[in-house]
Amino acid sequence: MQPDELGAVEALAQMRAGRLSATRLVEACLERIALREAQVQAWVAIDADGALARARAIDAAADWRGLLPGIPVGVKDVIETAGLPTAYGSPIYAGHRPKADAACIALLRAEGGIVLGKTVTAEFATTTPGATRNPWNPAHTPGGSSSGSAAAVADRMVPLACGTQTSGSVLRPAAFCGVVGFKPTCGWLSRQGVKQVSESLDTLGTFGRSVADAALMAAAMARQPGLALADPVAPPSVTVVRTEAAHEGGPEAWAALEAVVQALSRAGVVVDASELPAPCGELPRIHPLIEHFEAARALAHEHTWHADRLSAKLRDRLDHGLAQPAAEYRQAHALAQACRESVARWFDGHDVLLTPSAPGEAPEGLATTGSATFNRRWSLLGLPCLTLPVMRGPRSLPVGVQLVGRWHDEARLLATAAFIERLVGWRA
Repeated sequence: MQPDELGAVEALAQMRAGRLSATRLVEACLERIALREAQVQAWVAIDADGALARARAIDAAADWRGLLPGIPVGVKDVIETAGLPTAYGSPIYAGHRPKADAACIALLRAEGGIVLGKTVTAEFATTTPGATRNPWNPAHTPGGSSSGSAAAVADRMVPLACGTQTSGSVLRPAAFCGVVGFKPTCGWLSRQGVKQVSESLDTLGTFGRSVADAALMAAAMARQPGLALADPVAPPSVTVVRTEAAHEGGPEAWAALEAVVQALSRAGVVVDASELPAPCGELPRIHPLIEHFEAARALAHEHTWHADRLSAKLRDRLDHGLAQPAAEYRQAHALAQACRESVARWFDGHDVLLTPSAPGEAPEGLATTGSATFNRRWSLLGLPCLTLPVMRGPRSLPVGVQLVGRWHDEARLLATAAFIERLVGWRA
């Protein structure tokens, strides 16, 4: 296996055994980027010299410390990186170079991670796509807004990458690109130094080629080593939640979910079905009310002084947010809180939830990033979620499933995901 084909956990094992150096791993990733970037377009900036210098320093160190010593990572371009371009997917910030790292990147570097470069994002992590193509078929979207991060990991340009999610910007591109996407509980990872869209909804997340890889990066970004274990553990039960959006799921989405159900049943895990409490049917409706109201204020500078450099779609969204009555926003928040409280009581009877990650395979075309219909409710509830690739659909594109856990119960979610991965998962 070539170095660029290794996941992060595998690469660390090779380096500790003396069979691989950090320098060689970075070189292999750069070679892969040189070979494939023209087709995939996952990156907006590469720091080849800086990454190689850091790798050589790690190789020369007497002992390696941290969770990610020598592992190259991609960073979504809405997350600030000291000295590297951070344009937030907008021409307004072309050439912008922050003086400091975002908190999650500072922690990641302290754990030995090597920032290889910045990955493409949709405009301000919203809905207007960047240039990235799906590595499996360049005529199809990679999803978004964390398009470059998902595509770079899927195409073996880098073993790990980080992204953000407001609606479905980690879970959906992970499903479309056939990698693991992990979004912890909202607020679990510090958002300091991350371009804000929605104060209530924005959440950091990670991409890897395995559950263990995605967990390892999240552990490094939070400096919580215990999360990096992600040992497979069979859950007492798994609950299938189809949601009121079930009719939007394609045959391949339900086939992937059924494959997981059958594998769990054969393994002796109790699988049942349920639906969220009745008020939660309103979550998809109120999610954009909250997001647009907050985005109009978070992006007030850009909207006020640089509206001509925003996409028409984003301008319309911000105009809507400014025109929205404050009372409607407060009512949406009150309903969201009532839903969280009812779900907290409902969750007492359930361990881990199983639901689609996306309506199906990545749609053809690059004008949109696909539908977040199976993601919004979980983002608004703030629950930890994970996309696990399961199979290929009728167009030979990846199809995944989504696992949802209780608030701040990332360990159980990851252990269950690793167990299912061992049963039916596959790697990009």
